[in-house]
Amino acid sequence: MGNDQEIGRGGLANGSVKIQETAAEKSANTRALQRWNVIHSVCERAQVQYDDWLETFQGAIARCQTPIIDLGCGSGNDTLYLIERGKRVIACDYAQNAIRNIRKNFPEVERAVCFDMAEGLPFGEDLTDLVICDLSLHYFTEQTTFAILDEIKRVLRPGGLLLFRVNSVRDVNHGAGMGREVEHHLYETQEWGYKRYFDLHDINKFWGAWDQIYLQEEAMHRYELEKVLWKGAVVAGVSYSGCSSERTAFR
Repeated sequence: MGNDQEIGRGGLANGSVKIQETAAEKSANTRALQRWNVIHSVCERAQVQYDDWLETFQGAIARCQTPIIDLGCGSGNDTLYLIERGKRVIACDYAQNAIRNIRKNFPEVERAVCFDMAEGLPFGEDLTDLVICDLSLHYFTEQTTFAILDEIKRVLRPGGLLLFRVNSVRDVNHGAGMGREVEHHLYETQEWGYKRYFDLHDINKFWGAWDQIYLQEEAMHRYELEKVLWKGAVVAGVSYSGCSSERTAFR
């Protein structure tokens, strides 16, 4: 594996824009980091499994010739899906243990990078045609979420896709509505720090300026309890460059 990086808080590179977090948000994220490092303390490749959510976008993934950024890769569920299909992957996570496991379990990845996306993305502009954020964009205040999305726009090439899944407000099995409400639909718990849940209005608020190619609220069954989430594909600033039949199929 080449070009592994460890980028801590404040150590950004390649033109990224530093995002200003509040003290309360930093405290919540620190608690969450401790929790994630415990969760990812031990993981073997044989334990990593993925569900089929990316199959909806298999055409766009197959055409992608740039490295794909897996932003919030965790144990490597989506990383595994991508490398099994011959894709070049840049696996990224906030938890040091997650990245350590990625390096051990998936030496095929192009890069494994440890950083806090709440402080910006350590990549140059127009790096990739595809960014994947699978259950990793719902841990931030509104201001930070918008700033992260701006950073994703910066590293995406014109016409590039962001594929994402985020919590639904109907995700009662996984904490929807629980904890102290910090902002509308953003809750703080002692265990997880901040956690946001989205309804359709929230989706349109955060991605209204993007070209929405696909959007669906659905259930995921990868966990012991059913999880309700939003799955989406969006393009920043310009129309989607994929074929019209694929766009129709997405919908």
